[in-house]
Amino acid sequence: MDKIKSVEELRKLREQAQSFLKARQGEAKVKIYISMGTVGIAAGARDVLLTILDELQKRNFTDVQIIERGSMGLDIEEPVVVVERDGAKVFYGHVTPDMARQIVASHVINGQIVSDWVIAKE
Repeated sequence: MDKIKSVEELRKLREQAQSFLKARQGEAKVKIYISMGTVGIAAGARDVLLTILDELQKRNFTDVQIIERGSMGLDIEEPVVVVERDGAKVFYGHVTPDMARQIVASHVINGQIVSDWVIAKE
């Protein structure tokens, strides 16, 4: 996966992802929140976002909504990814691209929380 070199490239990627994911008026089965504040981006959140989008596309999983957020107040845990599924939010910290792939496969698609990386639940 190529690195993003500009904000314009990130915008193009976002547009591609939005065209891939279902446009939703109602609720998606799964929501993924990604902390894209300055601390999150500095910690690698862009690469995590790209990996999540890539993994969803590879697995042809479209019943998901990706929500980019600012800081969630967990700067020491950045990059932070939150998966909301079946009415529960699970917060993952220090997420790397490899972790993101496993989170998509295990939690997002199959509903199995990756307990070793959980920093909080809501």
